[in-house]
Amino acid sequence: MTTPENNPHQKRVRLIAPTKAETALLPTFPGLTMEQIHTPQTRAECQRAAEKIRVAGVCGFDTEAKPTFRKGQKSDGPHVVQVALTDRAYIFQLHHEECEKVAAYIIESEEILKVGFGLKNDHSQIRHRLGIALNHTLDLDQIFRQMGYSRQLGVRGAIGVLLKQCFKKSKSTTTSNWANRKLTPRQLTYAANDAFAALKVMEALPTENHYDH
Repeated sequence: MTTPENNPHQKRVRLIAPTKAETALLPTFPGLTMEQIHTPQTRAECQRAAEKIRVAGVCGFDTEAKPTFRKGQKSDGPHVVQVALTDRAYIFQLHHEECEKVAAYIIESEEILKVGFGLKNDHSQIRHRLGIALNHTLDLDQIFRQMGYSRQLGVRGAIGVLLKQCFKKSKSTTTSNWANRKLTPRQLTYAANDAFAALKVMEALPTENHYDH
């Protein structure tokens, strides 16, 4: 059977992502609650989190950094690494030494699949701050491009397309200070659900799209 993938002369169908206004009409994405969000700090807490993530083998992944507002100013982030499993999320604040160690282990691991959106930018910041590579990843932006979407969907568009739900993101939280020693409940739920949503999108993908780079 000839398909656009194996026939270079046949144009691929270009799919159009729903607009923000269109997704706003959909039911709200049911994200994780504060009771499901963990902020390990001690060595024991971090090790328990790392073991849960290792056993799961796949996780939603994202990072957050304190925003820069001046031209030419370079970010010293990431300041937060968030990892989500099917029933919980872990928020690692990198100013805690034990959190940084565990986050580095997860990031470098070839056994733990990290699923997220726009991971190229995360990779760049991780290499700059931690001096390590982000290994064994599934970048969902690339998957949707291969499916025929010409523009980057991001988490909002992907949730709208696959789950028919509205994923709300607060711009004020996006640009908040992620280097703060104590994150607000709003920041914690935002970070956790960015990673959690990526995992739910991966689970909803057609089976043939479940692969890693």
